[in-house]
Amino acid sequence: MTKNNIKAYLVGGGIGSLAAAAFMLRDGGIAGADITIFEAAPLGGGSLDGGGHAERGYTLRGGRMLTTDNYECTWDLFKSIPSLSQPGHSVYQETIAFNEVNIPHSMARLVDQNRFKVDVSSMGFSMQDRLELLKLTEADEAALGSSCITDWLSPDFFKTEFWFMWATTFAFQPWHSAVEFKRYLHRFMMEFSRIETLAGVKRTIYNQYDSLVRPLIAWLQAQGVNFVMDCTVTDFDLATVEGKIAVAAIHCRRNGIDEVVGVAEGDLVFFQNASMTDASSYGTMSSAPAQLNKQDSGGWTLWEKLAEGRPEFGRPAVFNSSIPESYWASFTVTLKDTAFFDQMEKFTGNVAGTGGLVTFKDSNWFMSVVLAHQPHFAGQPDGVQVFWGYALHPDRVGNFVAKPMSECSGAEILRELCGHLNFDLATTMSQANCIPCRMPYITSMFMPRAPGDRPLPVPANSHNLAFISQFVEIADDVVFTVEYSVRAAQMAVYQLLKIEREVPPIHAHDKSLKVKLDALIKAFK
Repeated sequence: MTKNNIKAYLVGGGIGSLAAAAFMLRDGGIAGADITIFEAAPLGGGSLDGGGHAERGYTLRGGRMLTTDNYECTWDLFKSIPSLSQPGHSVYQETIAFNEVNIPHSMARLVDQNRFKVDVSSMGFSMQDRLELLKLTEADEAALGSSCITDWLSPDFFKTEFWFMWATTFAFQPWHSAVEFKRYLHRFMMEFSRIETLAGVKRTIYNQYDSLVRPLIAWLQAQGVNFVMDCTVTDFDLATVEGKIAVAAIHCRRNGIDEVVGVAEGDLVFFQNASMTDASSYGTMSSAPAQLNKQDSGGWTLWEKLAEGRPEFGRPAVFNSSIPESYWASFTVTLKDTAFFDQMEKFTGNVAGTGGLVTFKDSNWFMSVVLAHQPHFAGQPDGVQVFWGYALHPDRVGNFVAKPMSECSGAEILRELCGHLNFDLATTMSQANCIPCRMPYITSMFMPRAPGDRPLPVPANSHNLAFISQFVEIADDVVFTVEYSVRAAQMAVYQLLKIEREVPPIHAHDKSLKVKLDALIKAFK
C-alpha cells in the first residue's frame, strides 16, 4: 500500500539519501515514482565511491570500516537489498558469507623505521595514560564540551602503540573532538581488545561502491525512484507552516539551465548537508592533485545559506574553517603483475584480504596501506591487482621523498612507500599506476564542536525538511561511518512519516561486563 499525494525530494545522492529512499519504500509506503534524488555528480554514492578501470587506473577516495557487531541500521537496510553478484541472497547474507571465509587477523599492524613488525601485544600505556584515558572515557559530554583530545591526554599518550593503531583505524588526529573520541571508545569498545589484529573489521566482497551502493541503486531504480544526475541544488524557498519552517520550492541548475521544482503541502525534503569528500581532487603518476577548497566545489554553500540566522540548522563554519586540521591524502594503486602483493604477503604473513591496515609508525606522513581481497572491483580483469593507502600527515616532508605528500605525484608516493618497505621500486612497481587523491574536508566532522553545532535529523522548528549526513546530531553514535548516515536517514524518515516501527537501537556493548573486562585486561598488558 502506498501513501497517496506524498512526494519526497532528496538533495544529494550519497548513502544517506539512498538509504532514506529505501526506508520510505520499504517501511513508509511511498511509491518509487514519488521519490526524486538530485545529485550534482554523474554517479550516486557520494563518498562511497569507486571508479576507473584497469587501463586508466582504479580510484578509491577511501573505505569505511564495517562491523557486524554494530551497524544496526546499516544491516537492517541491507538485509532487504538483493545482491548483484549472488542471486537469491541479500547484500547482508553475501557479506556475512564472505567474511566467514576471509577471516581478518593482521600480523603486521605496525611497522617501524627499521622495517621490523612492532610487537602490539601491549598497548604501551603508562599508568598516567590509563588514568587519563579512563577519565576521558567516563566524562560526560557537557564536561568535554568543545575540547580537543590533547586537552585530556598527555603528549606521551600519542606515542603509544594504541594511539598509532586507533588513530589510523579511525583517522583521528590529536586536535580532533574529545567528545567524538570518547564516543568511539564506547561505540567500539569491543574492538579495543582486538585492535592489533583488526579481527572485528568486516569487509564487503568488492569495494563498498560495488558491494553496497550499486545494489542499492539498482533496487531503487527497479522500484521506480527518479534519479536526476548532474543537477546542483542551489537554494530552497522557505515558508512558514503551522509555525514551522517548510521548504516550498527547490532551485537547481542542470545543463546550464536554472529550474524550480515546487514542493507541495505534505511533501518532504531530505538534505545531505555538506560532504566530507567535498573539493576532492586527483593527481596522476606525474602530477600532484590540485589544492581545492569549498569555493571550488560549492558542496557547503547550501547548508551555509540555510543555517544563516537559523541556529537550529547548525553551524557549518565549525567544521569547514580549517583545512590543515581536516584534510589528508589517499592513493589507489593499480598493478599489472603480482610482485608487490607477493612481497607483501611474504613480509606481513597475511594473504591479501586478511591483514587490514599496515601502518608505518615512524613515517613522517603517518602512512598506511591495505591490500584487500582480489578482485577489489567488479569486472576487474585477471592479472590486475589493486591496493589503497592513505596518510594522516600529508603536509609533512617525506622520509624518502623530500617534499610534502600533498605535493607529490603518484610515482613519488610509490617511491616513499617502497622506501619504508625496503622494496626495490623498479621490480615491485614496474607496471604500477598510482593515483593520489587530496581530500580537504575528509575529517571535518571530527572537528571540536559544541551542542547545537550540528542540526538534529529533523530540527524542532522544521515542518518538512530533514538533514541526513555526517553533520547531524545523533546521541551516542559516531561519525565517519556508513552507519551514521544510514541511521540519520532512518530516524528522519520514520519521524516525518510517523512510522511506528522502531529504529534499531545502538548495541550497548560498552555496558557488557565481559567487554569491559577484556578492555581492562588489554589496557594493562
